[in-house]
Amino acid sequence: MIRFLLGRLWQSAILLLLVSLIGFMVLHLAPGGPMSRFALTPGMTKETLDRIAEEMGLNRPLIVQYFDWLWSLIQGDWGQSFRDKRDVLAVIGSHLYATLLLMGGSTVISMLLGGWIGVRSAMRQGGSFDYAMTIFCFVALSIPTFWFGLVAIFIFSLWLGWLPAGNMITVGDGSLGDILIHLILPTIVLALVNVAIWARYMRAATLEVLGQDFIRTAKAKGLSPRRIMNKHILGNALVPMITLTGMQLPTLLGGALVTETVFTWPGMGRLFLDSLGYNDYPVVMGLLMFSAILVVVCNLLADVIVALVDPRIRLE
Repeated sequence: MIRFLLGRLWQSAILLLLVSLIGFMVLHLAPGGPMSRFALTPGMTKETLDRIAEEMGLNRPLIVQYFDWLWSLIQGDWGQSFRDKRDVLAVIGSHLYATLLLMGGSTVISMLLGGWIGVRSAMRQGGSFDYAMTIFCFVALSIPTFWFGLVAIFIFSLWLGWLPAGNMITVGDGSLGDILIHLILPTIVLALVNVAIWARYMRAATLEVLGQDFIRTAKAKGLSPRRIMNKHILGNALVPMITLTGMQLPTLLGGALVTETVFTWPGMGRLFLDSLGYNDYPVVMGLLMFSAILVVVCNLLADVIVALVDPRIRLE
């Protein structure tokens, strides 16, 4: 296990290094560059731009800038936002809660509803429920998140008036109940694709377990279907789903970016787009690295949990 962890940590470090290098180069080589925001300031002269570039270290070779930024990142200094001069980690932290709330609610819905659909479809393979849920999953995977979000706003906010159309709180309220009401629509929209993914994977995993010899043995012994399901099927079918949970994190982050934009949800996805529009490169790079670290850590935890849950797996 220790050897496996050390190997994965080494691989993760290389992966994060590549992500940081590619992201840094792409951002700084894009049209405009970090100085474009300052160049648009009224009355800005070339001498002033040169002085700002020198103060910020932007007049040095790009590879030197990258290693300076990387060394500061390793030391815990993620830079300062161009927009409000706050530390990048503080800016990300102020939006982290909203994103975790949205992703957490979406994950719970996806796991419970998608898992139930997948198991039920597998147990009734070839039946009407199985066909109906297969069609639902393909439709859910095909619907663009932003389109589904706009339709949900039109129906439940503008037409029926049941739920708020956006934001995280009502001005002057901000109670827990108010936050939960605002959370309903974006959570459902973000969960749609993930419910379909969970359902398809859970169905495949359950069908694989149903075809094993120990299930036939359990049936031959006269065990009740409920006991077979709880003791033999679910435990074995959920093992690959743990890995899926870690793999779904990039999908959740990408979906959160679109969902937060549609519903003006004040999370990291919305912050990323706003920072791109402002050319706030330190915040964009901070969000990129924070997301990459989150994905790597969650996938590593998923692999470790799988090894601990399933004693048949031996990590070398």
